[in-house]
Amino acid sequence: MKLPIYQIDAFTGEVFSGNPAAVCPLGQWLPADRLQAIATENNLPETAFFVEREAAYELRWFTPTTEVDLCGHATLASAFVIWNHLGANLDVLKFETRSGPLSVRRTSDLLVLDLPRIAPVRGDIPADLPQHLGKPPAELWTTPPSENGGNYLAVYGSEEEVRTLQPDLAALGRLADMGVIVTARAEKVDFVSRYFAPAFGIPEDPVTGSAHCTLVPYWAEQIGRTRLQALQVSRRGGELFCELKGERVQVGGRAVCYLEGTITL
Repeated sequence: MKLPIYQIDAFTGEVFSGNPAAVCPLGQWLPADRLQAIATENNLPETAFFVEREAAYELRWFTPTTEVDLCGHATLASAFVIWNHLGANLDVLKFETRSGPLSVRRTSDLLVLDLPRIAPVRGDIPADLPQHLGKPPAELWTTPPSENGGNYLAVYGSEEEVRTLQPDLAALGRLADMGVIVTARAEKVDFVSRYFAPAFGIPEDPVTGSAHCTLVPYWAEQIGRTRLQALQVSRRGGELFCELKGERVQVGGRAVCYLEGTITL
């Protein structure tokens, strides 16, 4: 069996930056263990698989170790492949996912994700989390309880603190089904962030669209605006153009193709 595969750098206009995602269009679904094996072999932050249906694309995402409920950058990458390699003419693409209906629309210069709002809340925080982050944050939040895990949100006082943070990744990997978003007000844009998810097989994710489901409502309230520009300041880095629209979060970015090939099974 041969399957097409594309590697797309998302939330960037240049290769070797942004967040790489593998995208595999399928004619029909393969067993979950086979999908996981492909994602493990790819060893990228996410591998996206989709099957075209009449009204939408069924979409699933896998890290090197597990299937996840939501991934922004691999959704953006999938839309890029559908438009630029599979020839779709629609200006809005609809996806059916484990997080419900999602969509991507294209504008003159951006691909814009429509994602659910996941506002942070005050909740139970592990007592040793601040020390595992390398430096205690000014604030600690969590996302609402979810059957399949969530995120802690650590807010720092400066962009420099976020950029230089050196967390204990082994300790963060013991946070069952939880990732950690770290963030601060930025110097040239509205806010910066980084994302650590060793519990999901991703030590540090280069650019995380889904984290902005939480970041955007938090910073919209702090700054007093619903339109925000963000940078994820990982080593690769990425740029995101965000807007809070009620219970939805719009996250725009660019994407480029790095690789096109064939998987042989």
